[in-house]
Amino acid sequence: MAAPARSPQVTSSGAPRAGGSGQLAGRTVSRLGFGAMQLERLRADRKAAIALLRRCVELGIDHVDTAQFYGHGFVNEVIHEAIRPEDDVVVVSKVGAEPDPDGPLPLRLAQRPEQLRAAVESNLTTLGMERIPLVNLRRTDTGPGLRAEGDQVVALDDQLAVMTELRDEGKIGAIGLSSVSLDVLRAALPAGIACVQNAYSLLSRDDEDILSLCRAEGIAWVPYFPLGSAFDGLPKVTDEPVVISAARDLNVTPAQVALAWLLHHAPNVLLIPGTADPEHLEANVRAGAVALDAATLSALDAVPSRSGDIALG
Repeated sequence: MAAPARSPQVTSSGAPRAGGSGQLAGRTVSRLGFGAMQLERLRADRKAAIALLRRCVELGIDHVDTAQFYGHGFVNEVIHEAIRPEDDVVVVSKVGAEPDPDGPLPLRLAQRPEQLRAAVESNLTTLGMERIPLVNLRRTDTGPGLRAEGDQVVALDDQLAVMTELRDEGKIGAIGLSSVSLDVLRAALPAGIACVQNAYSLLSRDDEDILSLCRAEGIAWVPYFPLGSAFDGLPKVTDEPVVISAARDLNVTPAQVALAWLLHHAPNVLLIPGTADPEHLEANVRAGAVALDAATLSALDAVPSRSGDIALG
C-alpha cells in the first residue's frame, strides 16, 4: 500500500513548515529557510554547528542556503555531515565568487565560465552530493558588494551557457540569479530561472519591479540583508520607528516584524535569515507566525525606501 501523501504544510519529519509553505525550484519548502553563512563562526565548535542545523530540521526548516566560499568549504562540509537524506532538505548553493583568505576581503569574484563550472564541482564535493537542487549565479549588476573588473566582466549569455550545460548534465537541478538588475533578469528568463536573490528589505525596496516580475513568472524571491545592513546606504530596519512601534504593539521584536512584513508582502518571498545562535534561530522561526493586521501592514508599507546602490572592495 502506498504511503499517504504528506501535507504541504509539514516537512518530512512532520514538523509544521516554518513560515508556511512556498515553492522553490519546483519543490514545496518552508518559506523560512536558513542562510548558512554565519556557521563559519562555529568553526572551533563543529558539534555546535551540526546541532544548529539539526535544530533547523526540528523547527520545520527544509531549505538551506550555502556556498563553497562560506568558510572556504567549512560550511558545506558541516551541512554534508548534519543533513540526512531522509530530512528531504533542499540545499541551495551559489557560484560567482571564491575564497580569498589572504586578500583584503575573504572572497574574490570568479565569474568566468570555467570558474563557474569549477565552483559547482567544488560544491558537489564538499556537500557530498551528485546533484545540487538549485545553484544561484552571483553577478555584480546591482546591490552592495564587489564590482567586476577586467576578465571578471563576463557576458550573461556566456555564464548562462555553462550553467545550462551543468543543468543538462544533471549536476544542478535549477538555475538562480543573485545581485541582478531588471534587464538582466529579463534577458535570462529563456534559460529558465527558478530564484532571484537581491538585497531587499522594508527600507530597501528599489527592486520592487524585479519582485513583481518574479511573482508573475513563478520565480522565488529570496532577499538577502532582509533586516538591512551595517553598510552605508543600507539602513537597519530594526532602527525604524514604525517597525519598533509595531513590535511593541505585537509584543515581538523589531526583527520579527521586519521578517513578517517580507512574508506578508508577496507570496513568492522566501527568507533565509542566518545565525550561529540557537535562540536567535528560534526567534527567526517565530517570525513566521507573526500576524500583521491591515492597519499595521499599511503603516509599514508607507515607510519610504531609503536604499542606495553601493559597491565595496
